[in-house]
Amino acid sequence: MNFDGIFTPAITPLKADGSIDPVAFAEVLEYLIDSKVHGVIIGGSTGEYYAHSPQERIELAKKARDVIGSRLPLVIGTGAIRTEDSVQFAEQARHIKADAILVGSPPYALPTQHEIAAHVLAVDQAAGLPIMLYNYPARMGVAMGNEFFEAVAHCTNIVAIKESSGEMARLHRLATAHPAIQISCGWDDQALEFFAWGARSWVCAGSNFIPREHVALYEACVIDKDFDKGRRIMAAMLPLMDFLEAGKFVQSIKYGSELSGLHAGGVRAPLKGLEEAEKAELAAVVSTLKQNVAHITGEA
Repeated sequence: MNFDGIFTPAITPLKADGSIDPVAFAEVLEYLIDSKVHGVIIGGSTGEYYAHSPQERIELAKKARDVIGSRLPLVIGTGAIRTEDSVQFAEQARHIKADAILVGSPPYALPTQHEIAAHVLAVDQAAGLPIMLYNYPARMGVAMGNEFFEAVAHCTNIVAIKESSGEMARLHRLATAHPAIQISCGWDDQALEFFAWGARSWVCAGSNFIPREHVALYEACVIDKDFDKGRRIMAAMLPLMDFLEAGKFVQSIKYGSELSGLHAGGVRAPLKGLEEAEKAELAAVVSTLKQNVAHITGEA
């Protein structure tokens, strides 16, 4: 499994009554395929997996496989507090013939390094699929450290890691100490630095609604090795990244998708949608970003 490129953690559109909208979900996936992203992740944080029932998650994965077919790699998230639940999602990923799974540390429980390893290995045994690890200590409460990597070193299915700690030192250590594990940027405003350190992948929620701009940065840095152009594109994207990190992340991604003509619906409780002033601010940021990137890439 090659994780090169832009992998979009797809949103989950909702109907007015709060139920999942399968038709709108299919339209989101078609939009991403048409926009030439390189892979899709279902059951990630941006997809609001934490607010879905197990059956909803399983049905979403099946729907994604049916819609995408073999056109793009499909990665299924296995995040859950209980290892037993993650194992169930891994088994379903294998059943629908997913291309890979996303495996993070169980949140809230604060497992030790060896307990994180045991969790990952149990999920691996259930799926037998390529694994992208997900290191996000701000959400999970713990980080994947040296002891963890030593404990899973024999696991040949671990081929990539979405590094979302925001700590540049971790990126440095991954790039030098674990060259066999493909690094994927999981901290958006560090994308340029990730690419400079050899990352060839970016899991980016913003690619739900401005996929072409994310692809442009990837191509500039990874394909063309033109970091001068990459810096200019990155500078144009920073206002959006600052907006997203200021709060209401999923709400902003879903409203951004609405701006792109998709039906996203609201968000599930406890989250609430954007205020009108926030919507206007996001719309202005996105409009300026698109104009600036188009100018840089010569598409204006």
